[in-house]
Amino acid sequence: MNIERIQQPFIKIFPGDTSNNPMQRNTPKVLFSTIKPAGFEKPQLIAFNEALSEEIGLGKYEKKDLDFLVGNHLPENIQTYATAYAGHQFGNWAGQLGDGRAILAGEITNDAGKRTEIQWKGAGATPYSRHADGRAVLRSSVREYLMSEAMFHLGVPTTRALSLAFTGEEVVRDIMYNGNPQLEKGAVVIRTAESFLRFGHFELMSAQREYNTLEELLDFTIENYFPEITSTDSQKYKDFFENICTRTANLMVEWFRVGFVHGVMNTDNMSILGLTIDYGPYSMMDEYDLNFTPNTTDLPGRRYAFGKQGQISQWNLWQLANALHPMIKDEKFLEDTLNRYGNYFWEAHDKMLCRKFGFDELKKNDEEFFTNWQGLMQELQFDYTLFFNQLEKLTSNVDIKEHFSNASYTFLNEENSNKLKNFIESYESRLKSNTISREESLKMMERSNPKFTLRNYLLYECIEEIENGKTELLEKLTKALKNPYQELFPEFSSKRPSGYDDTAGCSTLSCSS
Repeated sequence: MNIERIQQPFIKIFPGDTSNNPMQRNTPKVLFSTIKPAGFEKPQLIAFNEALSEEIGLGKYEKKDLDFLVGNHLPENIQTYATAYAGHQFGNWAGQLGDGRAILAGEITNDAGKRTEIQWKGAGATPYSRHADGRAVLRSSVREYLMSEAMFHLGVPTTRALSLAFTGEEVVRDIMYNGNPQLEKGAVVIRTAESFLRFGHFELMSAQREYNTLEELLDFTIENYFPEITSTDSQKYKDFFENICTRTANLMVEWFRVGFVHGVMNTDNMSILGLTIDYGPYSMMDEYDLNFTPNTTDLPGRRYAFGKQGQISQWNLWQLANALHPMIKDEKFLEDTLNRYGNYFWEAHDKMLCRKFGFDELKKNDEEFFTNWQGLMQELQFDYTLFFNQLEKLTSNVDIKEHFSNASYTFLNEENSNKLKNFIESYESRLKSNTISREESLKMMERSNPKFTLRNYLLYECIEEIENGKTELLEKLTKALKNPYQELFPEFSSKRPSGYDDTAGCSTLSCSS
């Protein structure tokens, strides 16, 4: 890899702490602190994303590159650093936060002019680690590496992963926060994005009343990442906020389309570019449940449950609006924009469901149809992905109960079967009102409904294999996630095995990593 091409996009512009001090502390009035990765004596490469490396301009992997991938060797022309931000966590103001496990290497520009930031996750403590060690364990690192790439190939805006490596260290973690800490293998992921700027970066400067820096950060962000904004003065900040609202709503719709539940939608985990960021206790949907949250820390309130992600994103945008108010100074504009958000989101959401069902357009009675469908999905515990896969395969004169039985987590008795049959009849009636052919309808469904999603039990099995020195499942999953709209491996097109229903790290997770 040509790591000498990496440049620094941020620290030459904004105030920061350049003491290279990893001690956990407050750093008021700054947006970053320079810090060097901890360094690891016995690293071992697990996976490398060569296609991404070529795409962003780093080139092919060579054995000597492992030292860079774990932060042991740095290009001479860069100073690594962690950024400070703030945020609302589970609805409460948390004050200063920051990159507690992430250290930014810098930015690279490929031959086409596309810029990409490169960041280690798990490479050591920073001033923002909040009394933690800045390390990451294998299980969370595998989950981030694979899932961020899975989301990319599903067509969902996301950060991406360049590499995954053992550090050679063991890290103590209490996986369920229940007083049972254990040693786990340490790992480092390199992740990439156009930018890692979050809502929280703007919240921090506003909360500290650092309005000059807030304005500089806004101008920097608009100039570098929002070329479509050409307005001036305060109007450009209004356009910026509207743009973020649209991107965020579109991202939420994509999460609903593929059945992704983030698990920790704190404002510091919200990308200013509308990317999926910070893969912690996430889950892809197995049995459809609007109240499902994979995060044990989110119980019993279920603030970040699957069905609440739209309204929580709007709540988070209200907090961003408060942070940007000193620059926009127009309460009515902010209120009107946020009030329109809900209408935009739900219309986009229902149009997305139309595509999943193969409907040509959103029609008057479709909202009632979708509500009935949601009730049926929850009552009969249908698997989200498998239900739509079976719907695509539906033909006339098929036994409805038998056709859908392997997509349900409950027994389809006579009463349940009749409910399903009635729904399918309403679905077929709705299809007849389409102005497009059935072939066109099916193509729309096939583009909208993945055949493969990276389920938690598959990740759990993959992590166990890697811990035992095997990579066969890792390689198989990597191939499958690159082709999510094809059924390359029929064994992955099945419900979660019942043996994993209550397995920690599979059906339930915590924020521990």
